[in-house]
Amino acid sequence: MSADVAVHDPLDPQIRRFVAALAQAWAQHPEVESLPVAEKRRIAEIVRTPWRQGGPAMAATQEIHLPTRHGDVRVRVHRPTESKTSQPALIYLHGGGWTMFSLDTHDRVMREFAARAGAVVVGIDYALSPEAKFPLALEQIVDVVRTLHAQAGTLGLDAARLAIGGDSAGANLSVATSLVLRDASSSPLLRGMLLIYGCYTDEISNEAAEGFGAEGNLLTAAEMAEFWHNYLVRPGDALDPLAAPLRAGLAGLPPAFLIGAQCDVLAEQSRALAAKLRSSVVNTDFVEYPGATHSFLEAVSIADVADRAIADGAAWLRTMFRR
Repeated sequence: MSADVAVHDPLDPQIRRFVAALAQAWAQHPEVESLPVAEKRRIAEIVRTPWRQGGPAMAATQEIHLPTRHGDVRVRVHRPTESKTSQPALIYLHGGGWTMFSLDTHDRVMREFAARAGAVVVGIDYALSPEAKFPLALEQIVDVVRTLHAQAGTLGLDAARLAIGGDSAGANLSVATSLVLRDASSSPLLRGMLLIYGCYTDEISNEAAEGFGAEGNLLTAAEMAEFWHNYLVRPGDALDPLAAPLRAGLAGLPPAFLIGAQCDVLAEQSRALAAKLRSSVVNTDFVEYPGATHSFLEAVSIADVADRAIADGAAWLRTMFRR
């Protein structure tokens, strides 16, 4: 690499290793772009397998099914310690552009937050697009959150200390869920929002697309356009604030901690959401991690910046649950 190129490469060296490893894994499946979405998902699970392994052991992990207006939804419950008292919980929504990934691809991330925050983490296996169009997944999540709140005692959870969070599309769904619950309930069901390199609008600036929206940063502008196409019934649905929360009125939402990645085509959206939350008088913390790409928390096994971000998010959760 020439000195001139190195000057203009902001990627953290450990994150560069992560990006290269994923690229090498995807290269074993050169036909992936022409495959049906179900086959793409299968390959994505294989590619992501090494990054979900290892990490903290849980005292207990169980899977249950909870009812929603669209049928039962699978939920994975990670308990970091045994306890006879009700525990705070983070309800976690995995990323993947509403189209890809699963509770399995994000299992280590969920366990890391559980262990470090000292909280139960509840992952929701919401329906994916394009089979499930907006707002079906959102409605599933809202129904599961309401059930978790109503049945908290039975599940060993503290109904007064429930937070929601997720990465990428999961962050989008976290804000949308919080908006629905804010408007439908006189008392808040959620204590906070942990929002990790989220997509909050379908609009990507030319600067973002040209700067970090090409291959090599784990998420391209073209991929985001495809994900939005998969998610929405029609393009005009992107004007709905529950699909694109940057278009929503945000006053009255619970406190938020936003994790952004410098080398991410969506970085500007985290900045914009943090600014709008603050202007709406929502208690908001925001950290953008230098040299990090989209999906960088999954590199926690090799990247110090991912370890710091998870530690920061967990510390915020602990503080928020004590308030």
